[in-house]
Amino acid sequence: MPLSVAVLMDPIGAIKPAKDTSLAMLLEAQRRGHTLHYLEQGDLALRDGAPWARLRPLAVRDDAHDWFSLGEARWRDLRELDIVLMRKDPPVDAQFIYDTMVLEAAQRGGVNVVNDPRALRDCNEKLFALQFPECCAPTLVSRDPADLRRFVAEHGEAVLKPLDGMGGRGIFRVKAGDSNLNSMLETLLAGGPHGEGRHFAIAQKFIPAISAGDKRILLIDGEPVPYALARIPQGDEFRGNLAAGGRGEGVPLSERDRWIAAQVAPELRRRGLRFVGLDVIGDFLTEINVTSPTCARELDAQFGLNIAGLLFDALEQRPAGSRAP
Repeated sequence: MPLSVAVLMDPIGAIKPAKDTSLAMLLEAQRRGHTLHYLEQGDLALRDGAPWARLRPLAVRDDAHDWFSLGEARWRDLRELDIVLMRKDPPVDAQFIYDTMVLEAAQRGGVNVVNDPRALRDCNEKLFALQFPECCAPTLVSRDPADLRRFVAEHGEAVLKPLDGMGGRGIFRVKAGDSNLNSMLETLLAGGPHGEGRHFAIAQKFIPAISAGDKRILLIDGEPVPYALARIPQGDEFRGNLAAGGRGEGVPLSERDRWIAAQVAPELRRRGLRFVGLDVIGDFLTEINVTSPTCARELDAQFGLNIAGLLFDALEQRPAGSRAP
């Protein structure tokens, strides 16, 4: 049965179509005969508590130069739709949080919002991973620069990063005794005049296995796709993120990868996190990406998969608002 599907995303005209997972989802939905609608952050509203959106009819094409067409915008009650794909990139700032509140009103009205709006608010992509300490390398989250310096000294080498970054932005690799450490901490913590931090920062013990890649493992309703995309740093760069110049190479999941996925899966299902990307370096889980996980198109191309098809199989089988046990 044809469904009405809306996507909330960053400007579609600015994506890289050959690599964009949101576009893969839209192409699959259109192939199945579903009707597509498009909106951005500024297109949401609440009218007397009811969720509304300024929607534009959307058609998509698998064409690197001409991948979409938009119709005329019209305000509609979001509860008239079947599915809303929430695919807005971080940061998860105040405006993003407000968006999830509007989408939660749509969810209460019977719309299948993917991922669950409450879970998007609750599950910071870096902090959420720490709910599974058995899967993670030693990690400290703190606003205290002295505490973070002690962590680096204890472990000899660490990676420092902000809580709200994406694509490798704002990440530093530092060794104990590095004269730049104080400057890095000032940048990350947005320190006040007395040295106190206003922002949290994360310090993780450096994992040398990054040389073999930062693996992205995609899960649909807690079930992992059997291949991961290892994002391998290039040249002198230590970050594997594709946005930071990393090279993507598909690899089969290891036994450890599957074990990590199995530890995380029940909580993902409980929270209604239906499409998720785990970041794994060596034997360690480093992040759980819930806002707009990517890498589906690269894995599809390398292994003949249809990851968006697996997602829509799941969405068509489970009704709006339901959560797996």
